[in-house]
Amino acid sequence: MTVQYQIEGRTAADIAFSVEAGLRGGHLAPGAALPPVRGLAGDLGVSPATVAAAYRSLRERGVVETAGRNGTRVRARPPLQLREARRLPPPPGALDLSAGEPDARLLPPLTDALRRLDGVPVPYAAAGPLAALLDAARPRLAPVDARFVTVTGGALDGIERALSAHLRPGDRVAVEDPGWANLLDLVAALGLTPVPVPVDDDGPAEAGLRDALAAGVLAVVVTTRAQNPTGAAVTRDRCRALRRLLSARPDVLVVEDDHAAELSSAPLRPLAGSTRSWAFVRSVSKPYGPDLRLALLAGDEATVARVEGRMRVGTGWVSTVLQRIVLDLWSDPAVPPLVARAASAYAARREALLAALRSRGLPAFGRTGINVWVPVTDETAAVTRLRDEGYAVAPGALYRLASAPGLRITVSPLDLGGVEPLAAAVARAVRPPTTARTA
Repeated sequence: MTVQYQIEGRTAADIAFSVEAGLRGGHLAPGAALPPVRGLAGDLGVSPATVAAAYRSLRERGVVETAGRNGTRVRARPPLQLREARRLPPPPGALDLSAGEPDARLLPPLTDALRRLDGVPVPYAAAGPLAALLDAARPRLAPVDARFVTVTGGALDGIERALSAHLRPGDRVAVEDPGWANLLDLVAALGLTPVPVPVDDDGPAEAGLRDALAAGVLAVVVTTRAQNPTGAAVTRDRCRALRRLLSARPDVLVVEDDHAAELSSAPLRPLAGSTRSWAFVRSVSKPYGPDLRLALLAGDEATVARVEGRMRVGTGWVSTVLQRIVLDLWSDPAVPPLVARAASAYAARREALLAALRSRGLPAFGRTGINVWVPVTDETAAVTRLRDEGYAVAPGALYRLASAPGLRITVSPLDLGGVEPLAAAVARAVRPPTTARTA
């Protein structure tokens, strides 16, 4: 059914803004059909090319999708920035367990690294990936083959560049479900078609990947460990099974996200190298700080060369200041104990919350990482009840395509003393007491 909201505007930018305003205000429902290009052009008194340009802009930002003969529709899963704009801020005094941030108290301080910077300006000709950083990175990425490695502006930037190096709009990509919200938005913004692969504690399900490959995906994106939002980690047996499936499809691009890096207690079981084209991306943000927008990307020679070549005609390079700070942190003997302390603290908080939830009969998942996933029947009701009790958690709708509802609870702001009260609140939110019927 075509929407009744009145889209306005005389330029492509104004028309696109009007559609986004309707979505933010709740006047356009996810999945709603937009007017045909020529029909809206006639209503607004503009050319069809202007409306087509507006729709194209919205499609590139992941707001709408083309539904073939069914025209253009608002995405059933609106983009993250629009969802965040509609999201209520945590109530005053509430504990925010929704953001997915590392605990700032556990991040290594940057003061000494900044003090040790030599301050010598770097000219254009000398900029790019620092050889010393790449040399230091190679052994850290083991057992991944890091003969070819480069630097990108964070994990999502590296994933985007790897996908863009091989795929075109319309191509199918296998993604974890539930999976990282930003990745799902990126896939939509690139005009790619997501094919959901179910996830359990051991990583992507073998049957799910088999079905996705049979559906003709040209790329697979997987989180090796500390999967967001479920905390899954690929085990040895699952790794072998997935590699067998992928080795039979050497044309498929495999992109791995190892964002937790040193914070994960689970051993790394990479899928890298199971196909001809692959990229392994490791960010430094979780262990060392979100403001260090830097990730290492190892891959086959062609993929790394394409990523570097595309970067040269865009942003050029990741700041050598950032690269030198990261290299300094890696070289500072005082830093590894701090990262190890953070890993232990996150594990203790996560495991305590899992135990407290399970003791109350609630299924919960979180083998690694900083998040716990709690299946629920009604996300909206559970989130609202928890807000009323002073806790902000993330609704699973942010991370789901076809999987069942749930809540994502980030444990990094949680102290051990707060675990039991939180678990009790979650139990009340998920299973509220029934009101006795009066005679």
